[in-house]
Amino acid sequence: MKLLGLTIALVSFLSFVGNGNAGDMKAEMEKTKGQMKGEMEEAKGEIKALKEEAKGNDMKATGERAKGNIKGAVEKGKGEVKALKEKMKD
Repeated sequence: MKLLGLTIALVSFLSFVGNGNAGDMKAEMEKTKGQMKGEMEEAKGEIKALKEEAKGNDMKATGERAKGNIKGAVEKGKGEVKALKEKMKD
């Protein structure tokens, strides 16, 4: 599911490359990188949570899932900030 989202993001990024100038292209790339890193962090948290649930540690699983979601949100936010910085350079 997440791979499908990453693929769609990559395709939309590649179609954007031909339409914009260098600053917009770099901004879109930074945003896409942030999205990918964020989704990876969320996936890692989910994997850790599933492992803990398999062991019977529901509380620890909840914590791992929450940590993954927080790290994912931070990475996505970093991507947005970098994208805005690139747009401001123009």
